[in-house]
Amino acid sequence: MRFHRAAALPLVLVVLALCFGSGAASRIEGAVKKKAPNFQLRTSDGTVIELSKLKGKVVVLNFWATWCGPCRSELAAFNETYGANKARGVEIVGISVDEGGWKDVKPFLKQYPVGYPVVLGTDKVVHAFGGVDAIPTTFIIDRDGYLADRHLGALTRSALEALFARYL
Repeated sequence: MRFHRAAALPLVLVVLALCFGSGAASRIEGAVKKKAPNFQLRTSDGTVIELSKLKGKVVVLNFWATWCGPCRSELAAFNETYGANKARGVEIVGISVDEGGWKDVKPFLKQYPVGYPVVLGTDKVVHAFGGVDAIPTTFIIDRDGYLADRHLGALTRSALEALFARYL
């Protein structure tokens, strides 16, 4: 499921409500821990990012799009926290859900560089994570490869640091 700019008004309203409302962080809990679904996605230079190969790290998966204002607003926080926490075992992967694929994402990343890997999401990956109905949506995967947290809406640096403190 790609997010279409033209059909985005209802989605934008949901995202705005999430970003300016009370927040929508939720720990993923249950009687049985759920393993994060594995995927293999490529960066713009062809590097393969395979989730299962990141086991042992706290992984942050951020589903986003270039046209999403709240997604743009959290880029600095992701860059700063990645730089400060990568050596401690944090890996961030940006998963773009832009309809235009690399045609939209590459120019955006030239204008707004990020220090962590960015890949293109697929319908299969979006579905495997339970569907991503609003962006940005961020999942935290613990060091053992289990889904631990989900956050709907933009994250601040302090919110990211609090999540890392919980799992590092």
